[in-house]
Amino acid sequence: MDFAEVIRQIRAKDPRYKAQAYELVRLGLDQAQKDIHGEPKKGKVAANRHVTGPQLLEGFRRHVLETYGPMSYPLLQSWGLRKSIDVGHIVFNIIDTGLFGRSEEDRLEDFAEVYDFKEVFLEPYEPRAKAD
Repeated sequence: MDFAEVIRQIRAKDPRYKAQAYELVRLGLDQAQKDIHGEPKKGKVAANRHVTGPQLLEGFRRHVLETYGPMSYPLLQSWGLRKSIDVGHIVFNIIDTGLFGRSEEDRLEDFAEVYDFKEVFLEPYEPRAKAD
């Protein structure tokens, strides 16, 4: 089953997040895996490329800012992503389908309050007061 079909099935049960949010989390996971484990080797069977919740969130942050810049915060909001725990809910929804794996140590709470979306995705782009 392809990723889009998996997302359609998830959203039929849990419509909190737009399909774009799921794709964005998947791309954030890819970024985190590259950051932690390097580029996957061509022609080799994929080794364990597990990342923790905070590592995934860092890859997600980097990917979102590099891709959307000043539009990051409003896009995330419109897709239902308002807190780091929302990324965790998406990850665990995908895990429940068997498409993503998990270790026994992985918990939804690993995604709670890792960073504030407003601080990370909005404040860097707000106008600064000029110094006198």
